[in-house]
Amino acid sequence: MTTTQQTHRALDRPVAQPLTPPSDLPSDLPARPSDEQLRSMGKFEARELSDALFERLAGLARETHAYSYVRGTVIELNMPLVRYIAARFRHRAEDMEDILQVGTIGLIKAVDGYDPQRGVEFITYAVPTIIGEIKRFFRDTSWPVRVPRSMQELYLTVARGSDRLEQELGRLPHPAELAEDLDLTEAQVAQGLVAGRVYRPSSLDALCDQDVDGTGSTLVDRLGCCDPAIDLVDFRTAVRPLLADLPAREQTVLKLRFWDGWTQSRIADRIGVSQMHVSRLLSATLARLHEQLEDGTAPGWADEPGDAEPAVLG
Repeated sequence: MTTTQQTHRALDRPVAQPLTPPSDLPSDLPARPSDEQLRSMGKFEARELSDALFERLAGLARETHAYSYVRGTVIELNMPLVRYIAARFRHRAEDMEDILQVGTIGLIKAVDGYDPQRGVEFITYAVPTIIGEIKRFFRDTSWPVRVPRSMQELYLTVARGSDRLEQELGRLPHPAELAEDLDLTEAQVAQGLVAGRVYRPSSLDALCDQDVDGTGSTLVDRLGCCDPAIDLVDFRTAVRPLLADLPAREQTVLKLRFWDGWTQSRIADRIGVSQMHVSRLLSATLARLHEQLEDGTAPGWADEPGDAEPAVLG
């Protein structure tokens, strides 16, 4: 049976007429099925028509309009296969339209790479090609943190090798054993393992493991918080030599006021001055310290601030 006869046999049904090829194409090209014909066509008839079109496609030059026309007909004819495969991934979070688009790319690659002379049916060749394209899409888009594809592939290699060695050894393999088995360096194995932690991050709401203290609590309950005094660490280190350089009376006033919590009137009685004079001493001393701390070249900001400390503040 010739290609044209196979084509007409597959399209011989009482439905809408097929779409005839444009006038600038060879007259022996098969007609493209109409939408109604595609919807009513069975899988065996679609497969028979695809085989006929592939035979016709093999005799056309890739740069011709006729080749593009037949190629487009084959792709359109096999779109139900893409929808069937995409439906297997409908539980994924990705939008179904995106999955269909990626599956169509896989179908196009399958059409371009298929060789009917090898004796393999097109569907046998196309299904793994389409599934592989969709899985690559998931691999490239489902990682919470974007990492280079080479790192993703390295992780997959290390993960598969680890699973296989674990079965053989009866325990988790060491990085050195993985490196030797996979012909990688230990640094590459370590990079693959680190990339794997990004692929499946732990949920903050997950309960702690049974062998960890705090069983029954979530990870978010065990996270530390910022120490409110952490911002004062640099300040205390920087101000210490500045306090040591103050006159003894200013050191005493600061200690009594801020370390011992004395009132200004009580400090005034202690050092023999008026309460107003103590207020002026505090204001002047604090202003001078503030000015020195604002100066980035002050000795208090040096990498090694001296060991001297005011005796009264010790």
